[in-house]
Amino acid sequence: MQKTAEQMAREHREISISQFFEKNRHLLGYDNKIKALLTIVREAVDNALDATEEARILPDIYVKIEELEKEKYKIVVKDNGPGITVKQIPNIFGKLLYGSKFHRLKQSRGQQGIGISGCVLYCQITTGEPTKIITSTGKGKTHKVLLSIDVKKNEPKILKDEVIEDAEKWHGVQITFVAEGIYREHKQSVLEYLKQVAISNPYANIVFDSPNGRIEFARGVEELPKEPKEIKPHLYGVEVGIMTRMLEETKARSLAGFLTSEFSRVGKQSAEEICRKAGVDPQIMPRKLEHQDVVNIVKAIKEVKLTRPPTDCLSPLGSGFIESGLRKELNPEFVAVVSRSPEVYRGWPFQVEVGIAYGGSITEPAVMRFANRVPLLYQAGDCAITKAVTEIEWKRYGVAGSKLPEDPVVIFVHLASVWVPFNSEAKESIANYPIIIKEIKLALQECARKLASYLSGVRRAAAIKEKKSIFERYAEETATAIAELTGEDKEKIRNKIIEIVNERWSEVTDEANGEEAPLAETPTEEMNGNGGEENGRENE
Repeated sequence: MQKTAEQMAREHREISISQFFEKNRHLLGYDNKIKALLTIVREAVDNALDATEEARILPDIYVKIEELEKEKYKIVVKDNGPGITVKQIPNIFGKLLYGSKFHRLKQSRGQQGIGISGCVLYCQITTGEPTKIITSTGKGKTHKVLLSIDVKKNEPKILKDEVIEDAEKWHGVQITFVAEGIYREHKQSVLEYLKQVAISNPYANIVFDSPNGRIEFARGVEELPKEPKEIKPHLYGVEVGIMTRMLEETKARSLAGFLTSEFSRVGKQSAEEICRKAGVDPQIMPRKLEHQDVVNIVKAIKEVKLTRPPTDCLSPLGSGFIESGLRKELNPEFVAVVSRSPEVYRGWPFQVEVGIAYGGSITEPAVMRFANRVPLLYQAGDCAITKAVTEIEWKRYGVAGSKLPEDPVVIFVHLASVWVPFNSEAKESIANYPIIIKEIKLALQECARKLASYLSGVRRAAAIKEKKSIFERYAEETATAIAELTGEDKEKIRNKIIEIVNERWSEVTDEANGEEAPLAETPTEEMNGNGGEENGRENE
């Protein structure tokens, strides 16, 4: 029977964001039961690190995974952060797309307001168990809340709210989840995630009670990285739709005032130049602009040279923190670190940092990917970091392997940005923006040259040592032959030979250890990768 348009219209329903992710939980990183445990721990630990850093507290984080029955686990994450006010608990944990970080342009781990509430939703779907939150702001009262999510309304459901007097005035948050999962220890496990967190956040002290025993990742440094500052959006990253919405919402009384007050690094002259190129009166009320006016303004912005956005919104780790983390957890024989100057994509600042650790306790090659200090363990093939690493010719730097190193080398790549362009809501890989790939490659090349210099010295020293041992091995026979020919004392001749060998090869060994390796890339290639400023914009 043929349906009418009216009958079809009656079948349409509005769904909430919670209902959408209830059916599409794989978009949040819950593809399978092994990955589910990692996702829950990652979201809770990321929130804990963000909270402690923003409060300028050295993080102490406790993680526990306990098997309750087959494929059912209790996950506990506790921190020493500032705590959460009781009014905010329901919205933070029981409402998807609620958070403070989506609207702010400053570096942070969380972005979307989905992560921790997504964990609550997954637990609710798989076990039917509510999530337990214990929090205190250090004022003598601890709140214990049991909640779930009303999926149809995308609203929290408070099942229990208890207040306890706390004489110790503890501050922080403890979250307990009960979820379906499978615990394994491999390259994409909770244990590997926490190990990489300890590398990229060496100022954090982490204790992990796993089903196989306790593991501690001790703090390596006693200071926090610099605190990033919030900035306004940059005009180079604004498109027609966003510009239209901002014009409707602004309190500015003129277009020129709107451009100078709502965006970073826009002065009066730049605002007037944009208006002139767009053919719009700079004193017009923003709400009176027509659609074509907005289109013309966005086009004019691309023709005007603007100062790049400020970079104090970023908080890179820096060479000292990266080296400390790599040495603390990997115990290598050699570490090289490079931090690039900040760059811009779509009007958003970002900065690339690279570290290479070689030898020592490292037994196999690995690439560690990080975005705003968060390890990225999945979707490596889709990630800009992997693409950049595979485009380096490692043999040029004395490292075995073509697309990826085969020697015992760990490559650490960190992207810091006010808005990381993830490929999906699961936040597991970085989009392939050409400007991002270029910056990663330049940092990798610079770091690899340092490794090549070190390896060249090591190999030259080994060759010299071998030559020296050959002379020492035949010193006895040579001394005997010379003594027979000259009649001189054999022992004196032998000692003289050893003395000459030691003097000659010790000098050469010192030279080898301090030798500079030649550049692995030609100057032309380097310039092609970093040639010319682009006035804050790039070809996408």
